[in-house]
Amino acid sequence: MERYVVSILVVNEPGVLSRISGLFSRRGYNIESLTVGRTENPEVSRITVSLTCDTSTLEQIIKQSQKLYVVLGVEELKTKDSVYRELALVKVRANEEARSPIRGVVDIFRASIVDIAPESLIVEITGDGDKIDAFIKLVEPYGIIEMTRTGLTALGRGSQGITGIKAN
Repeated sequence: MERYVVSILVVNEPGVLSRISGLFSRRGYNIESLTVGRTENPEVSRITVSLTCDTSTLEQIIKQSQKLYVVLGVEELKTKDSVYRELALVKVRANEEARSPIRGVVDIFRASIVDIAPESLIVEITGDGDKIDAFIKLVEPYGIIEMTRTGLTALGRGSQGITGIKAN
């Protein structure tokens, strides 16, 4: 079992996410992370799915996704040929004496403090999952009040987009 990332271009219309997620759930595939957003073309959305499965399951997912009329293109995004990113917002307890060391960690990770309150800071951090996990581990001793992560989003490197896009 390996982790795979699949990028799916779909028609931007109501119910598309339900169709795609239904394809996964009906067949018992487990989604680790799912992100969706409009692309440079407002009529097209990109769904990025991270999952752990074997090679034959991945091939089935790609083939079955391509059969859906709302799917314009599907591509596996391999680690070496792609850029993966996540975003996290982390609210950390931060009284006056804790602020300076927390700022040091924020600087090392090239994160940003996006909100300051009397007893807390909200930090925005982007990067791969390991970077975000490492940041969280370092600020945990101060106390994480709450946190949210976007899940993985990715694009293939180079000037080529998803190949095999269906004509409308």
